[in-house]
Amino acid sequence: MTKKLWFQSGVAILLALLIIKFFLEINYIFAPVGIIAKAIILPLVLGGVLYYMTEPIQRFLEKRKVPRWGSILIIFVILIGGVYAFSAVVGPPIANEVNKLIDNGPTITKELTHLKDVALEQKKDLPPQLEESLNSAADKIQSYALKFGGWFVSFLQSFVQAIVLLVLVPFFFVFMLKDHEKLAPKIYKYFNGKRREWVKKTIHDIDHVLRSYIQGQFLISAILATIILIGYWIIGLQYALLIAIFTLFMNLIPFIGPWIAVMPAILIAFAQDPKLVIWVAVITLIANQVDSNFITPNVMGKSLDIHPLTVITLLLAAGNIAGFVGIIVAVPVYGVAKVIVTNIYAARKDIKKTATKTV
Repeated sequence: MTKKLWFQSGVAILLALLIIKFFLEINYIFAPVGIIAKAIILPLVLGGVLYYMTEPIQRFLEKRKVPRWGSILIIFVILIGGVYAFSAVVGPPIANEVNKLIDNGPTITKELTHLKDVALEQKKDLPPQLEESLNSAADKIQSYALKFGGWFVSFLQSFVQAIVLLVLVPFFFVFMLKDHEKLAPKIYKYFNGKRREWVKKTIHDIDHVLRSYIQGQFLISAILATIILIGYWIIGLQYALLIAIFTLFMNLIPFIGPWIAVMPAILIAFAQDPKLVIWVAVITLIANQVDSNFITPNVMGKSLDIHPLTVITLLLAAGNIAGFVGIIVAVPVYGVAKVIVTNIYAARKDIKKTATKTV
């Protein structure tokens, strides 16, 4: 019985639960370690994202005989130049739209309040069952809005923390660009035989998943934000550039992100001209259809191969556990875990086949 998979899995789960229980009881001992880890994890993640975004540039340069430090310097020049160009070209229009939004804030609030009052007046003439349904829907929307506000605050807190620890991000980024080929050999050198090959393959698969997801998701977000920006400019929606930049960041969240991004567009459209809401909905629908049918299949392919329902479940759970940051990292973390579990299962299958042939 001890050799059965279900028995070994049960024992492993029980041991894991016991370790977690004892860890929680003596967590005060590890509190300083947790504080240090929180201070390091965010810059490490940001450095990793920058590495995966710029590694194709480094590969391109080094194929043309550019030395390693030369490629790193060129990448930094490109990043600094890109940030400067973005702030010089896009900065003034963004500042202008932000100022307009602040100035028109009371007017937008007044228009939305008026629309709410009109809706409440019309609600009195509806049948009781429909009125109850509307009340329930309104409560749910308010609840989702509050949750979204919490996620947004968490995002801002993480952003401020990244600014404070900005000196660590280039540090991790430079060493990832400089020594990224050395990481895997330093890990699998401690193993021998088939186990060494398994560790080597697993590290390669994890690298492939992270590379595909980060590069693909940023490219998809940029394309969708551009489509949204062009669409909003065509219909004359105010603050189109500001909304498009918000869309760029929200689209980093698979499936749910585009629908979160459309919320401020709908509110501004209501305040500007209620008829624009229809056009905002049409543009969002077209952009999402183009994404799901053309952009994502061609950019991401089947690198993650995760069912949409699984993704939505992951995002909801991660949002409740770790806020906005949890939503951002939920899918790649799941992808890495899936790679590890799949490789473990494949290794066990090979062992069983070998044992069967021997017998």
